[in-house]
Amino acid sequence: MQLTIDLPEDVTESLRGTWGDVSRHALEALAVEGYRTGALTETQVKRLLNFETRFQVHALLREFRVPYHYTEEDAADDLATHRDLGILPQR
Repeated sequence: MQLTIDLPEDVTESLRGTWGDVSRHALEALAVEGYRTGALTETQVKRLLNFETRFQVHALLREFRVPYHYTEEDAADDLATHRDLGILPQR
């Protein structure tokens, strides 16, 4: 889907003065709001913004002051993966 927003030139210039790349900032704001409301997952945000890593998503969420959706199950999965990779010792 392609989305087009028509902005008056003075609004565009004001936003550009604060944000720089207005299109990119609008896309990031959409992605962050989608994540904040639960409409988008971290993986979807990563794909939408063409990020290489989830840590880039985390940095963006910090910038917008949005908490991570990270459950105890996520932590257990991460620990298991680290053990499987040999990063952490097996129990």
